[in-house]
Amino acid sequence: MLSGCPIKKLSQVHQGDRYCKKFMTYDHLVAMLYTIFNRCTSIREVTTGLMACETKLNHLRISYSVRRSTLSDANTRRDSQIFESIYYWLYKRYHKVLPDSQSKKWTSKLYLMDSTTITLFQEILKGAGTRAFNGKRKGGIKAHTLMKADEDVPQLMKLTPSACADTSFMKEIDLPKGSILTFDKGYNNYKLLKKWNSQGVSWVSRVRKAAILELLEERALTENQTSQGVRSDRWAILGHNHHKPTKLKVRVITFFDKERNREFKFLTNNTVLSALTISNIYKRRWQIETLFKRIKQNYPLRNFLGDTENAIRIQIWCALIADLLLKVIQKQLKKHWSFTNLASMIRLHLMTYINLWRFLNHPEKTLHKAQYAPPSLFPT
Repeated sequence: MLSGCPIKKLSQVHQGDRYCKKFMTYDHLVAMLYTIFNRCTSIREVTTGLMACETKLNHLRISYSVRRSTLSDANTRRDSQIFESIYYWLYKRYHKVLPDSQSKKWTSKLYLMDSTTITLFQEILKGAGTRAFNGKRKGGIKAHTLMKADEDVPQLMKLTPSACADTSFMKEIDLPKGSILTFDKGYNNYKLLKKWNSQGVSWVSRVRKAAILELLEERALTENQTSQGVRSDRWAILGHNHHKPTKLKVRVITFFDKERNREFKFLTNNTVLSALTISNIYKRRWQIETLFKRIKQNYPLRNFLGDTENAIRIQIWCALIADLLLKVIQKQLKKHWSFTNLASMIRLHLMTYINLWRFLNHPEKTLHKAQYAPPSLFPT
């Protein structure tokens, strides 16, 4: 699946292979993917693992085993933007495989925005929150993420120190007309919300406690909406008391969640979708939380191979590349696999000569016939 990726060209843009004789960007990527899939927690694990499989590296187009010092130097020196470019190239190539054909109409237009913090045990990046009892503050990196709901992988991601505000990521968002964006109430830049209004982008969020709302007339509700938990749907003016106030005409929807026994208030600029649909759209926002949970549970993002910012960024981008490849494989397989089981099978059979594609579709049959893999691990 990496065979068609122009890794060498992407590396030349950032001069990633400059002054390198053996350990090129492609070799670095393979070593990091081995780290991710096998959940290695140290450079020694990576190098000794690859050394044990030295006779099986030819089908990956690697002719030697990397040394610890070489891998450590590469994580420090080679620009992490190279791996970021590789991720976006792979996403651009495979994103059409990811959507579910049975999804709802509005799901294909729905985008989810949120952030998650990856805690670092050293103060490499500026941390957020309260200090520990010893007076020290841990480092942390925040992953600001935009995801299309029917793809379930990041479409856009920006890595910043964890102290960086979520609203800074809103400036990076550029969506086509007719899109629907849902996000948490922490994203409260009214100027950008007004800009999205003019661009024809619908957005759904929750009402902040500090928000200033001038409630206007009620909108009619159907019996189905009230029975499903919608309590009210009203027009309102959203704004604040600054010298140059930015005010928006919005809908305020009050929804009672029977399962949680809790009331929610949603904000949206969409005038067409029903109040119940708006509530369901915000409920889909939790899908991005499952994305963060999936990445943190299946890939080694607690122990990093380097203690520099560049090394940390490289490992995170390689984890995203591995996650994207697994999602593409999962979508194209005839046999249904849960993501966790699929990741486990990849890890167990990563360096065997078995045809992994055939094995994942017909496990028992493939093992019984002992069919061997072609030169590429995943045939194109």
